[in-house]
Amino acid sequence: MRLRLAVLPLAVLVLATSSVSAQTGLVGRVDGNQYVSPTGAYRITIPVLPELGGRIVDTPEVVTFEDDFNVHASLACFEMDATQRWEHETRGRRDYLIWFFTNFVQRDFQQRFPEAGVESAKFIPGMEEGTLLAYNLLPNGTMFANRPSFSDTGEVFVAKRGNLLFLRAGHVFVLSMELAERALERRTYAKTTEEEDELLRRRLLELYGRISFTAAPAAAAPATAPTAP
Repeated sequence: MRLRLAVLPLAVLVLATSSVSAQTGLVGRVDGNQYVSPTGAYRITIPVLPELGGRIVDTPEVVTFEDDFNVHASLACFEMDATQRWEHETRGRRDYLIWFFTNFVQRDFQQRFPEAGVESAKFIPGMEEGTLLAYNLLPNGTMFANRPSFSDTGEVFVAKRGNLLFLRAGHVFVLSMELAERALERRTYAKTTEEEDELLRRRLLELYGRISFTAAPAAAAPATAPTAP
Protein backbone atom coordinates (compact mmCIF):
# COMPACT_ATOMS: atom_id res chain seq x y z
CA MET A 1 0.00 0.00 0.00
CA ARG A 2 1.36 3.41 -1.00
CA LEU A 3 0.16 6.61 0.68
CA ARG A 4 0.60 10.12 -0.62
CA LEU A 5 -1.03 12.51 1.83
CA ALA A 6 0.98 15.69 1.68
CA VAL A 7 2.48 16.29 -1.75
CA LEU A 8 0.28 16.05 -4.81
CA PRO A 9 0.75 17.82 -8.17
CA LEU A 10 -0.52 21.38 -7.80
CA ALA A 11 -0.06 22.66 -11.34
CA VAL A 12 -3.46 21.41 -12.53
CA LEU A 13 -7.10 21.46 -11.57
CA VAL A 14 -7.45 25.12 -10.58
CA LEU A 15 -10.99 26.00 -9.59
CA ALA A 16 -12.82 28.39 -11.85
CA THR A 17 -13.42 31.76 -10.20
CA SER A 18 -17.15 31.57 -10.77
CA SER A 19 -18.14 28.10 -9.58
CA VAL A 20 -16.55 25.04 -8.03
CA SER A 21 -18.65 22.91 -10.36
CA ALA A 22 -16.49 24.16 -13.25
CA GLN A 23 -13.46 22.14 -12.11
CA THR A 24 -12.57 19.29 -14.46
CA GLY A 25 -9.99 16.54 -14.70
CA LEU A 26 -10.70 15.05 -11.29
CA VAL A 27 -10.79 11.33 -10.57
CA GLY A 28 -13.73 12.03 -8.28
CA ARG A 29 -16.28 14.69 -9.11
CA VAL A 30 -17.71 17.96 -7.85
CA ASP A 31 -21.45 18.00 -7.19
CA GLY A 32 -22.52 21.55 -6.32
CA ASN A 33 -20.51 22.49 -3.25
CA GLN A 34 -19.45 18.91 -2.53
CA TYR A 35 -16.61 16.65 -3.64
CA VAL A 36 -17.68 13.04 -4.28
CA SER A 37 -15.04 10.33 -3.98
CA PRO A 38 -14.34 8.11 -7.02
CA THR A 39 -15.80 5.04 -5.28
CA GLY A 40 -18.79 6.88 -3.84
CA ALA A 41 -17.72 5.88 -0.32
CA TYR A 42 -18.14 9.46 0.87
CA ARG A 43 -18.82 13.02 -0.14
CA ILE A 44 -17.50 16.12 1.59
CA THR A 45 -18.55 19.76 1.56
CA ILE A 46 -15.60 21.52 -0.10
CA PRO A 47 -13.61 23.47 2.53
CA VAL A 48 -12.05 26.02 0.13
CA LEU A 49 -13.52 28.87 -1.90
CA PRO A 50 -12.75 29.58 -5.56
CA GLU A 51 -12.65 33.31 -4.72
CA LEU A 52 -9.63 32.60 -2.48
CA GLY A 53 -7.81 30.51 -5.06
CA GLY A 54 -9.29 27.24 -3.85
CA ARG A 55 -8.02 24.11 -5.59
CA ILE A 56 -8.83 20.42 -5.48
CA VAL A 57 -6.31 17.76 -6.46
CA ASP A 58 -7.10 14.07 -6.21
CA THR A 59 -6.05 10.51 -6.91
CA PRO A 60 -8.26 7.41 -6.66
CA GLU A 61 -7.66 7.35 -2.88
CA VAL A 62 -6.65 10.84 -1.72
CA VAL A 63 -8.14 14.30 -2.24
CA THR A 64 -6.30 17.49 -1.24
CA PHE A 65 -7.90 20.90 -0.74
CA GLU A 66 -5.84 24.08 -0.61
CA ASP A 67 -6.15 27.80 -1.26
CA ASP A 68 -3.83 30.77 -1.63
CA PHE A 69 -4.01 31.68 2.05
CA ASN A 70 -4.13 29.23 4.94
CA VAL A 71 -5.75 25.93 3.95
CA HIS A 72 -3.96 22.69 3.12
CA ALA A 73 -5.92 19.61 4.07
CA SER A 74 -6.21 16.09 2.71
CA LEU A 75 -8.68 13.25 3.06
CA ALA A 76 -7.62 9.71 2.24
CA CYS A 77 -9.88 6.68 2.02
CA PHE A 78 -8.29 3.23 1.69
CA GLU A 79 -10.31 0.05 1.28
CA MET A 80 -9.27 -2.64 3.74
CA ASP A 81 -8.20 -5.84 2.00
CA ALA A 82 -8.03 -9.26 3.71
CA THR A 83 -4.59 -8.52 5.16
CA GLN A 84 -5.75 -5.22 6.65
CA ARG A 85 -8.88 -6.81 8.10
CA TRP A 86 -6.77 -9.55 9.66
CA GLU A 87 -4.40 -6.98 11.19
CA HIS A 88 -7.38 -5.11 12.62
CA GLU A 89 -9.01 -8.20 14.11
CA THR A 90 -5.71 -9.43 15.51
CA ARG A 91 -4.54 -6.14 17.00
CA GLY A 92 -7.81 -4.48 17.99
CA ARG A 93 -8.93 -1.01 16.97
CA ARG A 94 -6.47 1.09 19.00
CA ASP A 95 -3.32 -0.85 18.17
CA TYR A 96 -4.37 -1.29 14.54
CA LEU A 97 -4.73 2.46 14.01
CA ILE A 98 -1.37 3.08 15.69
CA TRP A 99 0.17 0.37 13.49
CA PHE A 100 -1.42 1.82 10.35
CA PHE A 101 -0.30 5.35 11.14
CA THR A 102 3.26 4.26 11.91
CA ASN A 103 3.73 1.91 8.98
CA PHE A 104 1.92 3.81 6.26
CA VAL A 105 1.17 7.45 7.09
CA GLN A 106 4.27 8.37 9.08
CA ARG A 107 6.55 6.23 6.91
CA ASP A 108 5.30 8.10 3.83
CA PHE A 109 6.14 11.43 5.48
CA GLN A 110 9.58 10.16 6.47
CA GLN A 111 10.37 9.10 2.93
CA ARG A 112 9.98 12.70 1.80
CA PHE A 113 11.11 14.46 4.99
CA PRO A 114 13.70 12.14 6.57
CA GLU A 115 13.72 13.92 9.94
CA ALA A 116 9.94 13.72 10.34
CA GLY A 117 8.82 12.56 13.78
CA VAL A 118 5.68 11.97 15.80
CA GLU A 119 5.18 14.61 18.50
CA SER A 120 2.23 13.00 20.29
CA ALA A 121 -0.85 10.84 19.75
CA LYS A 122 -4.15 10.22 21.49
CA PHE A 123 -6.74 7.48 21.11
CA ILE A 124 -10.37 8.66 21.27
CA PRO A 125 -12.51 5.60 22.10
CA GLY A 126 -15.87 7.38 21.85
CA MET A 127 -15.49 8.55 18.24
CA GLU A 128 -16.20 6.14 15.35
CA GLU A 129 -15.70 3.21 17.78
CA GLY A 130 -12.13 4.37 18.19
CA THR A 131 -10.18 7.17 16.48
CA LEU A 132 -6.49 8.06 16.54
CA LEU A 133 -5.45 11.71 16.72
CA ALA A 134 -1.72 12.12 15.99
CA TYR A 135 0.51 15.16 15.60
CA ASN A 136 3.75 15.00 13.65
CA LEU A 137 6.59 17.44 12.96
CA LEU A 138 8.06 17.74 9.46
CA PRO A 139 11.37 19.63 9.05
CA ASN A 140 11.22 21.48 5.71
CA GLY A 141 7.82 19.88 5.15
CA THR A 142 5.54 22.90 4.93
CA MET A 143 3.00 23.18 2.12
CA PHE A 144 2.89 26.98 2.56
CA ALA A 145 6.39 27.86 1.33
CA ASN A 146 4.97 29.37 -1.87
CA ARG A 147 2.61 31.75 -0.05
CA PRO A 148 3.52 35.45 -0.20
CA SER A 149 3.36 35.68 3.60
CA PHE A 150 5.87 32.86 4.11
CA SER A 151 9.17 34.34 5.28
CA ASP A 152 12.21 32.24 4.40
CA THR A 153 14.87 32.94 6.99
CA GLY A 154 17.25 30.31 5.66
CA GLU A 155 16.69 28.21 8.77
CA VAL A 156 15.12 24.77 8.71
CA PHE A 157 11.40 25.29 9.18
CA VAL A 158 9.53 22.57 11.06
CA ALA A 159 5.95 22.18 9.90
CA LYS A 160 3.31 20.60 12.13
CA ARG A 161 0.43 18.43 10.97
CA GLY A 162 -2.55 16.91 12.71
CA ASN A 163 -3.88 13.54 11.55
CA LEU A 164 -7.19 11.86 12.34
CA LEU A 165 -7.56 8.13 11.57
CA PHE A 166 -10.70 6.00 11.88
CA LEU A 167 -12.52 3.10 10.23
CA ARG A 168 -15.86 3.22 8.50
CA ALA A 169 -17.60 0.62 6.28
CA GLY A 170 -14.47 -1.40 5.54
CA HIS A 171 -12.27 1.64 4.82
CA VAL A 172 -9.47 3.41 6.65
CA PHE A 173 -9.99 7.19 6.63
CA VAL A 174 -7.07 9.55 7.20
CA LEU A 175 -7.66 13.29 7.59
CA SER A 176 -4.48 15.36 7.59
CA MET A 177 -4.00 19.11 7.98
CA GLU A 178 -1.03 21.45 8.37
CA LEU A 179 -1.06 24.14 11.05
CA ALA A 180 -0.88 27.25 8.85
CA GLU A 181 0.03 29.71 11.60
CA ARG A 182 3.42 28.08 12.16
CA ALA A 183 4.43 28.75 8.57
CA LEU A 184 2.77 32.10 7.99
CA GLU A 185 3.38 33.97 11.25
CA ARG A 186 6.98 32.83 11.72
CA ARG A 187 8.84 35.49 13.80
CA THR A 188 5.69 36.58 15.65
CA TYR A 189 4.50 33.02 16.31
CA ALA A 190 4.09 32.29 20.01
CA LYS A 191 1.56 29.47 20.42
CA THR A 192 2.23 26.71 22.93
CA THR A 193 2.15 23.03 22.01
CA GLU A 194 -1.22 22.72 23.77
CA GLU A 195 -2.64 25.64 21.76
CA GLU A 196 -1.34 24.12 18.53
CA ASP A 197 -2.88 20.75 19.34
CA GLU A 198 -6.24 22.32 20.14
CA LEU A 199 -6.30 24.35 16.92
CA LEU A 200 -5.54 21.29 14.82
CA ARG A 201 -8.00 19.15 16.76
CA ARG A 202 -10.85 21.63 16.19
CA ARG A 203 -10.04 22.03 12.51
CA LEU A 204 -9.81 18.30 11.91
CA LEU A 205 -13.15 17.77 13.64
CA GLU A 206 -14.66 20.55 11.53
CA LEU A 207 -13.34 18.81 8.40
CA TYR A 208 -14.71 15.49 9.67
CA GLY A 209 -18.09 17.15 10.19
CA ARG A 210 -18.24 17.99 6.48
CA ILE A 211 -18.15 14.33 5.45
CA SER A 212 -21.21 12.29 4.52
CA PHE A 213 -20.57 8.55 4.34
CA THR A 214 -22.55 7.12 1.45
CA ALA A 215 -21.29 3.55 1.16
CA ALA A 216 -23.16 0.82 2.97
CA PRO A 217 -21.01 -1.51 5.08
CA ALA A 218 -19.63 -4.26 2.87
CA ALA A 219 -20.28 -7.90 3.65
CA ALA A 220 -16.59 -8.71 3.83
CA ALA A 221 -15.32 -12.25 3.88
CA PRO A 222 -13.89 -13.41 7.20
CA ALA A 223 -10.36 -12.18 7.68
CA THR A 224 -7.61 -14.75 7.37
CA ALA A 225 -3.94 -14.58 8.13
CA PRO A 226 -1.97 -13.14 5.17
CA THR A 227 0.06 -15.62 3.22
CA ALA A 228 3.74 -15.17 2.47
CA PRO A 229 4.54 -13.86 -1.02
